[in-house]
Order: sequence, then structure tokens, then C-alpha cells
Amino acid sequence: MTEFSASQVVYTNKLEKVYGLDVELIDENAESVTYRILKEFEVGGGAYAVLQNENAGADDDVQILKIETSPQGEVQLTTIDDDDEWENVAELFDELTFPEEI
Repeated sequence: MTEFSASQVVYTNKLEKVYGLDVELIDENAESVTYRILKEFEVGGGAYAVLQNENAGADDDVQILKIETSPQGEVQLTTIDDDDEWENVAELFDELTFPEEI
């Protein structure tokens, strides 16, 4: 069970304002990969982005990253290192994407 709920989510567009609908990231092979921004939101004091590889199918996994702002005001993406935080945000994304039927 996630410590966040959909009612706490505030949708944002920080990345979209800077990069448009797509962002280019460097993978572990030092190659450029383009990702579509699926969702951006803030919850629990953190800001998060859900991205999907432009070549992925609708059912393929997504990347969940933290949105941070550098001291110079630059918007950047970072890996979520804390397993609990990542799990909570991933579960919240599932809840936002596939709400339970009442």
C-alpha cells in the first residue's frame, strides 16, 4: 500500500515547459534515447516524471524519475535511489492510471 493517494497529487508541467513533450536521456551504453513525458506530478514534497521510451508499446514499462531543480534554477531528472520512495510513486502512478472501479 502506498503512503500517497491520488487525492494528494498536484499535476505539473515543469519538464514540458523546458523540453516539450519529449526528453532525451543518455542510457547505460552512453546512447541517446528519446522518452515521451506521460505524467508529471508533485506529491509528498517530491516532484516526479513518468516517461516512456518512444519506441515502446503501450504495455511496456515506464521510467519513473524525480524532478529536481538545481541551485541555478535548471530543471533536471534524477534516479530515485530510495526503494520505498520508488515503490510508493510507482504504486501511485498505477492508481492514477488504472483507478479501481467502485
